[in-house]
Order: sequence, then structure tokens, then C-alpha cells
Amino acid sequence: MLCVSLLIVTLDNTVLNVVLPTLVRELHATTSQLQWIVDAYVMVFAGLLLVAGSVADRVGRKRTFLAGLAAFAAGSTWAAFSGSVGVLIAARASMGIGAALIMPSTLSIITDMFRDPGQRQRAIGLWAGTTGVGIALGPIIGGLLLAHFWWGSVFLINVPIAAVGLLCAVPLVPDSRNPAASRPDLAGALLSIAGLALVLWSLIEAPVRGWSSALVIGAGLGGLAVLAAFAAWERASSHPMLNLDFFRRRQFSAAISSVGLVTFGLFGALFVLTQYLQFDLGYTPLQAGIRVLPAAGAIALVAPLSTLLVRAVGTKLTAAAGLAIVAGGLWQISGATAATTYLGTLPGMIMLGIGAGLVIPSCSASVMGSLPREHTGIGSATNGAVLQIGGALGVAVIGSLLSTRYQNHVTAALAPYHVPLTVLSTILGSLGGALGVAARVGGVLGAALDHLARSAFISGMDLGLGVGTAVALAGCLLALAALPARPAAQGDGQRAHRRRHR
Repeated sequence: MLCVSLLIVTLDNTVLNVVLPTLVRELHATTSQLQWIVDAYVMVFAGLLLVAGSVADRVGRKRTFLAGLAAFAAGSTWAAFSGSVGVLIAARASMGIGAALIMPSTLSIITDMFRDPGQRQRAIGLWAGTTGVGIALGPIIGGLLLAHFWWGSVFLINVPIAAVGLLCAVPLVPDSRNPAASRPDLAGALLSIAGLALVLWSLIEAPVRGWSSALVIGAGLGGLAVLAAFAAWERASSHPMLNLDFFRRRQFSAAISSVGLVTFGLFGALFVLTQYLQFDLGYTPLQAGIRVLPAAGAIALVAPLSTLLVRAVGTKLTAAAGLAIVAGGLWQISGATAATTYLGTLPGMIMLGIGAGLVIPSCSASVMGSLPREHTGIGSATNGAVLQIGGALGVAVIGSLLSTRYQNHVTAALAPYHVPLTVLSTILGSLGGALGVAARVGGVLGAALDHLARSAFISGMDLGLGVGTAVALAGCLLALAALPARPAAQGDGQRAHRRRHR
């Protein structure tokens, strides 16, 4: 039941990816607005995860879990009936509150229930496999719903799942808490959300306002300054939501960094690939969902099996191999051209799924095994926050690099034709907008604009995924250099914690 409830958190991301092109057509969303629709949820999710982890430890993990299900259902209903981009972004942010309460509770409850390291590793493998199932089902369910209902139905699907989770969790899920847990760190939460929001804003708005814009640079530097203030606050606070001492443990810091780096590439790739499949290759949402299935299915299949590989070769080699495979997948897709078909990107998609399926469960187990049991809520929340932040940065960076190259190519090609400003703004806003203008123009000019926009989009996608390749390779080197060969048992984390506080 914990895994089924977690399903709605992961299902929501991939359902949304499939509906993005529809939002371009129905709500006239630009590429930067699509990034905000994705990242508003992730930003609040990641920013509140750490507070939610301490709340779970303090008031009870079961209560926190149930509250998260209710909040997520309410936010999903609001998103389903939002009639504009701005309202949808706000609704997505509200859904992040519920998701933040759900995710750390599930992992910490699992960690508390399974005391044996081997059983815990298998349980976390199934937990991570649920993420793969959510990714796998999301595109298919989203495509089916869009084929028969309006776009808001992709959010309403969360409501019955949350209702079933509530009904089953009350009698079945055991409660646990840490009686010595400190009070929630609300100031730290506000600083983390504000800092992350400013950094994301600078990255997402850079293609629109210019990478050299004083406003963009100022927001980026301001965000980094706020995040530095957050770190200083956490070190000085008597009740920090992020225990910086955890990062002194090599097993914890290297494993959690690997999780963030793999989701950087995975989330960023899914953001652009669902648009590529629908806009450039012309598939319907359902057809695109089916074609994303090999990547998602690979995560669902490989994640539970990663336990066997960890036992055979250790965490270090498992994580490094997974990141190398992700890098290979991103590199393979980044070679796409205007003549590339779906089959030309299929090997890369499968590699993305295999790599993520190896890294996420093995490194999540390494993170949890490095901590004393009474801090599992905070530990799982930190792991989940870094996973989401990595994904948010992937969408922001890869999406913005795509937009920058797309806009530069289209602007240069259309410069001699003196296109009206409003029309040019629509063309530059998104590939979907450009294709809509091309269809209205028709004839030779329309066909030329259609080809130009598609080629510019693919060029931008190749650039963004190329950067994702470099990030994944850096993660592979980090894993090889810093991860221990074998994960420590949780008792080792307990003993290390006691030694440091004698």
C-alpha cells in the first residue's frame, strides 16, 4: 500500500509530460511556461521534503502519510479544473505539498519495518521499482485519458488512487515516530524554497530575457546567496531540517549526489522527448506514451533486480555502471537529426531506464543504511529532495538550452522576412506554436517554416541532451571516486553517529 500511494507521486510526473504538447495547443503555453508547470511542483516538493521528514519523525510517519494523500488529492482536483497557465502552475505547486508529505513517510516506514539489511534492500528495491511503474503507467494512462477526455482528466486520475490509499493505510500501515525529534525548521524551508526558486527562475527565463541579462544574472546569484544563507542557518540552528553532519559520511554524500545526477538526465530527457515524439514525429499522446514505455519499463524491471547486482559487485560499481549507461543513452539520443525516426532513439531510451533502475535503488539504500534509525525520516526526505532537485535542474537546464538554440536558429532564419512581432513571439515561444503558425500560413512558406522549426527544435534537443551526457559522466566518475564498495549496515550508521557525539 505504501508503494501504491507513492505511485501517484511518480505517476503525476510522466502523465504531465505526455500532456505538455496538449497544453501548448489548448492553453497556448510557451516552452518556459511548460518548464514552470513541471518545476513548480518539484520546487515545492523538494523544498518541503526536509520539513516533512522532520514532521514525520515528530508527529508520526503514518499521520504525515495520510495528510499527504489528502493534500495531494485536493491539489490534483484544483489542477484538473484550472483554466489558465498561471492557475495551473499554482495548483501544481500545491500538489507539491502533498507529495512532500507522502514520499519521506513511505521510505522511512519501510526502513523502520524492515530491520534486516537484506530485507530492507529488497524492500527499497520494490519501492524504487514503484517509481518505474509510475513512470511506465503515466504515459499510457495519460494518452488514454487524452484520447477520450479533456486534459484535466490526467490530474483527476490521482484522486481515486489517493482515496484507496487512505482507506487501506488506516488499518494496514503501522505508525512510528522519533520521540526525541526536534520541532520543524520553517525558516530553513522558506530559505530553501526561495533559493531554489530564484535559481530555477534564472535558468528558465534566460532564453527569453537573455543569458547576459542583469535580471537573470542577479536572480541566479541571489538564489545562490539565499542557498548559502540556508546552509549557514542549518549549521547554526538548534533544530535544523537538514543535518549537515550527515554529509561528512562519504557513503551518504556520494550516494545522494549520484541520485541527483541521474535524475538530472532522466527528467530533462523525458521533458524534451515527449515533445519530440508528438510535435516532431507526429504521434498522438497515446502513441507517444506507448513509445516511452520501453524506458519506463526498463526502470520498473531493473530496479528490483539491482539488489542482486549490489550483492555481486557492490554499490560503487552498480551506481557507476548505471550512470555510465545513462550517459550512453543521452549521448545516443543527442545524435538525432531531422531524418531520425523513433527507432533511432529507442536504444537511448532503454539505456536511460536501465541506468536509472540501477542507480536510484542502490544509492537510496546506501543513503538510508548510512544513518541511525531515529533519523530515517530526515534521511529519506533528504534523499527525496535531492532526487527532485536533480530532476528540476535537469528540466530547467536541458529545457533552457533547447529553447536558446531553437530561438537563435529561428530568429536568424526569419530575420530577412520582417515577421510581425506577435506572430514571431508565437513562433519563438514553442515548437507547437511555430507548427500552428505554419499550418495557418500553408503553401511553400508554411512548409518552410515547419521544416525550420522542427530542425531548430532537434538541434536544441541535441545540445541539451549533450550537456546531460556530460553531467551523467561526471556522476559516474564521482561514484567511482567516492562511493564505498559496499553499503554499510544501518547499525554501522548508528555506531558512527554515537562515536561523533561522545
